Amino acid sequence: MLDQFVATLASYRHEAVFNPWGESDVQHDIDERGVQIRRQHLTSYLEERLGSASILLVAEAIGYQGGHFSGIPMTSERLLLGGLRHKEIVPEDVFRQRPQRTSVPAIKPEGFTEPTATIVWGFFRRAGIDPRSVVLWNAFPWHPYHPQRGLLSNRTPTDEELAAGHKILRQLLAMGQFSTLVAVGRKSAVQLAKLGLDAVEVRHPANGGAGKFREQMSFMVEGL
Repeated sequence: MLDQFVATLASYRHEAVFNPWGESDVQHDIDERGVQIRRQHLTSYLEERLGSASILLVAEAIGYQGGHFSGIPMTSERLLLGGLRHKEIVPEDVFRQRPQRTSVPAIKPEGFTEPTATIVWGFFRRAGIDPRSVVLWNAFPWHPYHPQRGLLSNRTPTDEELAAGHKILRQLLAMGQFSTLVAVGRKSAVQLAKLGLDAVEVRHPANGGAGKFREQMSFMVEGL
């Protein structure tokens, strides 16, 4: 079932959307194996969580500094690779198999890093939350980018694109046994409400929202 889910996810194609699990980024991937590596990363990540994770955290869309290269929502490549810049977070928090980078080192020698990913994963560690009790996802699970700015940019997904993402989200919900659904940010909350899903809304950690995100997440966790 998981293999079919990842295959369905990898099959999506749309203009100005990069599919990390179905497409190679010929400009920025280290080699042609990038797409296979990202698929393996996602498969390993979900294998260790589906059926046991109780919380599903849903943000809006994949970003170029996060899942575009790591293959995992709200997770940066630098976080996967470890090192001194992420003292609190270790790669084994994400999955146990050894991860591999997919971006060209010349662009970011230590791998791309995403503030949202660092804040979210750092919260799990500080709050003593088992990272395998949570699945991170996106209402639009692919990377929408600005055609004029290229693949290293982000944009808001369209309503048509979001509708495609909703189908994937419903499949994920059917596979998991989540008791708590968390919408990260207003845009994600609106999308989940459109689907008739009951979700706890928390502040998105970007753009000065880190403190509020941690506060609301802490309150939510205490209530579980």
